[in-house]
Amino acid sequence: MSDIKRIRNFSIIAHIDHGKSTIADRIIHKCGGLTDREMKQQVLDSMDIERERGITIKAQTVKLNYKGKDGQIYKLNIIDTPGHVDFGYEVSRSLSACEGSLLIVDSTQGVEAQTLANVYQALEINHEVIPVLNKIDLPASDLEKTKKEIEDVVGIETINAIPCSGKTGEGIDDILEAIINKLPAPKGISNDKLKCLLVDSWYDSYLGVVILIRVINGKLKKGMKIKLMSNNQEHLIERVGVFTPKATDISDLNSGEIGFIITGIKSLSETKVGDTICDANDPIDDPLPGFKPSKPVVFCGLFPVDSSEYQKLKDGLAKLKLNDASFSHEPESSSALGLGFRCGFLGLLHLEIITERLEREFDVSLITTTPGVIYKVHTTLNKILDLQNPTNMPDPSQIKKIEEPWIKSTIITPDEYLGSIIKICQDKRGVQTNLSYSGSRAVLSYDLPLNEVVFDFNDRLKSVSSGYASFDYEISGYREGDLVNLGILVNSEPVDALAMIIHKDFAQKTGRQVCEKLKDLIPRHNFMIPVQAAIGGKIVARESIKGFKKDVLTKIHGGGATDRKRKLLEKQKKGKARSKQFGKVEIPQEAFIGVLKINKES
Repeated sequence: MSDIKRIRNFSIIAHIDHGKSTIADRIIHKCGGLTDREMKQQVLDSMDIERERGITIKAQTVKLNYKGKDGQIYKLNIIDTPGHVDFGYEVSRSLSACEGSLLIVDSTQGVEAQTLANVYQALEINHEVIPVLNKIDLPASDLEKTKKEIEDVVGIETINAIPCSGKTGEGIDDILEAIINKLPAPKGISNDKLKCLLVDSWYDSYLGVVILIRVINGKLKKGMKIKLMSNNQEHLIERVGVFTPKATDISDLNSGEIGFIITGIKSLSETKVGDTICDANDPIDDPLPGFKPSKPVVFCGLFPVDSSEYQKLKDGLAKLKLNDASFSHEPESSSALGLGFRCGFLGLLHLEIITERLEREFDVSLITTTPGVIYKVHTTLNKILDLQNPTNMPDPSQIKKIEEPWIKSTIITPDEYLGSIIKICQDKRGVQTNLSYSGSRAVLSYDLPLNEVVFDFNDRLKSVSSGYASFDYEISGYREGDLVNLGILVNSEPVDALAMIIHKDFAQKTGRQVCEKLKDLIPRHNFMIPVQAAIGGKIVARESIKGFKKDVLTKIHGGGATDRKRKLLEKQKKGKARSKQFGKVEIPQEAFIGVLKINKES
């Protein structure tokens, strides 16, 4: 039996919080990857945020040796993938490096939306899938019901599904035996020309760029000269290694294996995920197909609360970019908030994670503007503009039409919450495409505009369904929408940070809410301040913040409406008009944060 026949490369896929990382811990412990003393919960979740929130953000890899019941030693390469919809790109590239998958389903919750999305990704690339029913130690566990759901909703046979418990370790031996008996070995030729897939890359402050690769054909050795086919750059391999899960140096990587190389590259932009690596002295003709790059879909402005922290924010974004190439940032200035950055994210959770890391790791206090998406603006001059920032919207007279991104969404929910969820989708301009049942759970398909979903949809979905509904989506394309640019004026001055692109039907209501909120949050000045919401030149909502009034008549005692009283009141009136003309309204930071929360409260 050749070495490649005893290699198994597999991904662990599931919905968020179904126990992927816990089962990975058990497998590592069982195979002796770490001693009892070195073991800790969520071994493969390296970031503090991952541990605190109980989610996986970065796909992690680990190589283990397992002695099967047949007495043979097998090499297992595990990739633990994220479960949240925002990190779907991590899942897609992890699956491309493997031949099979463990599908983990929580036996107390059943099939959820992200389970469905990840399984379909795996089946599309012809993965062998082993269903695993986790959390059987809990009283609410229902194996038969979960098996039926997997068969009805996912369409995979569950006769050989493995019941297990990541908490107690029950069933882990059965999983390991199923991996070596049911999952296929890699197909590769060790003595062929070198061909490798670049699965991931990240920046290490001591080593430079670390490249995670899957060797398809050939053999990779230390001291070898390799070529990156996307940019034709050549590099010398300084180190070859695997994660066990500790980084361990080895002499070479053979076909079918997953490991890392270090070549002294200093810039992450040189290593494109999905690239093909070959031998510089004996190159191949055809690169591997690779996989779709991740594109930011949600944009918002990030500004430091204290303008002196701008440089700190700039350095922090540059350092985070080294380890997360999926978000983009470019400088932006706002008259209200000063200097900051316009950033693009994969979704709202991704935005939340990046802002939390900036505040925690780089000690920067941040203000985020309203999240938005990319619109396609068709002008009368037959140009198409990609619009991220509402302040760059052309004049309405030059716009022929505006297109917005739409998504195909899948919502899985217990049927008692179906009515409330359909109402939320209708409120968000959704179009229902399908509704099916599996037992007492409904699988709902909706087309929705991304702009409506990106802000508070998930929060509202979880609150109306008591946390039981799950949601997954993919971008389906652009459609024309009746959209307008809603501008906010304070004392007749536009506040660019509060501008938003919104559907015409919701513009007046939202404008009124923003004005009411600002009226409460902007402090009174010596003069009256009008707060207005406008679409182009048309005012759609208005509130007034009354000015302080000094009683100039206190020193005059008695008497009626005398000339002296009238003169003093006239003088005060002129003074107020003058101060309103030249006075500057300071908008406090709480006002911007308060406006951001409006959608969540409505």
